[in-house]
Amino acid sequence: MAKSESAVGRRRFLKGAAVSAAALVARSAPVDAAPQGQAAARPAGAPAAPVGAQLRADTEPPPTGASPRLVEKPASDFMVDVIKTLGIEYAAANPGSSFEGLHESIINYGGNAKPELLTCCHEESSVAMAHGYAKISGKPMLAVVHGNIGLQHASMAIYNAYADRVPVMIIAGNWRDAGTRNNGVNSYHSAQDMALIVRDYVKWDDEPASLPAFAESAVRAYKIAMTPPMEPVLLVVDHDLQLRPTPSPPKIPRLVMPSPPAGETGAVREAARLLVAAESPRINAGRAARTPNGIALIVELAELLQAPVNGGGDRVNFPSRHPLAGIGAGAADVILNLEVQGAAGPAPAAAQRAANAKTINISSLGLFIKSNLQDFQHMADADVDIAADSEATLPILIEEVKRLMTPDRTRAAQARGAKFADAHREARQQAIATAAFGWDSSPISVARLCAELWDQIRTEDWSLVSWQGFISGWPGRLWNFDKHYRYIGGQGAGAMGYGAPAAVGAALANRAHGRLSINIQTDGDLNYAPGVLWTACHHKIPLLTIMHNNRAYHQEVMFVQQMASERSRGADRAHIGTTLREPNIDYAKMAQAYGMYGEGPIERPLDLAPALRRALDRVKRGEPALVDVVTQPR
Repeated sequence: MAKSESAVGRRRFLKGAAVSAAALVARSAPVDAAPQGQAAARPAGAPAAPVGAQLRADTEPPPTGASPRLVEKPASDFMVDVIKTLGIEYAAANPGSSFEGLHESIINYGGNAKPELLTCCHEESSVAMAHGYAKISGKPMLAVVHGNIGLQHASMAIYNAYADRVPVMIIAGNWRDAGTRNNGVNSYHSAQDMALIVRDYVKWDDEPASLPAFAESAVRAYKIAMTPPMEPVLLVVDHDLQLRPTPSPPKIPRLVMPSPPAGETGAVREAARLLVAAESPRINAGRAARTPNGIALIVELAELLQAPVNGGGDRVNFPSRHPLAGIGAGAADVILNLEVQGAAGPAPAAAQRAANAKTINISSLGLFIKSNLQDFQHMADADVDIAADSEATLPILIEEVKRLMTPDRTRAAQARGAKFADAHREARQQAIATAAFGWDSSPISVARLCAELWDQIRTEDWSLVSWQGFISGWPGRLWNFDKHYRYIGGQGAGAMGYGAPAAVGAALANRAHGRLSINIQTDGDLNYAPGVLWTACHHKIPLLTIMHNNRAYHQEVMFVQQMASERSRGADRAHIGTTLREPNIDYAKMAQAYGMYGEGPIERPLDLAPALRRALDRVKRGEPALVDVVTQPR
């Protein structure tokens, strides 16, 4: 992005094009030479021939050492030192001149290591990659964006991470001082209060005006992002601040993470009393397990109470093959909500709740809330409401439950646990039977796609880095989700454009552990930002992408079909504006265009397993691969 009016965006003209233009102008000049000392006449409308200085500016790199200012210890070097103290391993960015000082310091002064710069083709992909990365690694990635336009591009991905309660650190470049910045793009891309663009959906933002302020703000931002409820944070960094000399770098504050807030003892004891006395307790887990230990704690509590656990769908909070996994059977008389958002609504499921059921909420979500965007959803009518981090509170709750469990209550719990185990086993058998429907159909059923894939990865250390919502939850019904990294959930705010880049970011985090990353990719989502396929190839991020290519935004197809039916107009035109056909998109060729192994489109069910095997071989060798599968709608 240019720094002055005379610059031409992010690229210079090719030298050959410039020379050809000069030759064309020369040929169009009149034959007769102008008198000495006078300019040659130029036909009306003919462009002026580029002068030597213009040609050099457009075709040659800047001369080494030509800058009027040579800075041996630029401030952006110190900024990299601060970032390194936070343990941030990667910085995802689409390049831009508002952060050119920081960019250069990362790759040269910082050695392009911790953080390593990841080249992205779109700012939304930068933030979405950081979103997926954090859900595997448990810590933020840095996303750097160019000015107000980069922040606007990134805004949708920031909102997804905000609604998903995921920590992401964002730095946006700015030319803050109107007295020194140039006209043109430097002004177009600047703002008086740049963070205002996304302030409704970041947890905290700052625009430090000095290096001591930057150091403190960066450490503060990291701590705020990582304190439950976790959220994105934003620092706006002035372009000129990055370039200043720093002969004596200021002190960097020490990073000491605060302990997550645990529930008040009296309220936790009341919650334990209700749970132990219940005849049919149920646990609803939302974003409850922040760490692998969170899963172990929920398992311990569920087994003490022999209570079924509804895992929430967007996190692995509980092993999917555990006998208590699921909603159980019958109506619950005591419900424990752990980090559940939107626990109530206009039409709650009456069959899952007894008439006089008691509700216990343990959640950090109430500790941070904003008013504009309605991501907080409906409130649960709680009898006990504990504003605290559920994972930090569970050890206290478990000890209180143990203290109250008498032999009689233990026997009652074991009896109901046996019934829940039977219900869980029946649900699993039903899912297997249902998966067989349309097994040999073409297009290929989503159930068969997931079953064939499971057969090839079940003995691997795998991780599903895409959402199940658009594939009818078939992995959750057929696969064994027994570890926290097995599944990262969905978008947060339900916005498209998240899936492919988040999968690449999650696969990057899995790469350090040698895990096999699986992305069942929806076609509509990939078309928002397909350039992330190039990022995966360029940075050698192993990821198996299987296209769920139903050639439509099928949820919207169903919405329009329903609306037409309600209005007695027929659904034969519901494909208009909702499908991706005529022409069909060839995703294998798209992958190949970005340098990735691509195969397909696969339409015959018998061709599916061999194609998956070939692609898996590529991924196991450390590269990304894509298989385009033409599928049933859901």
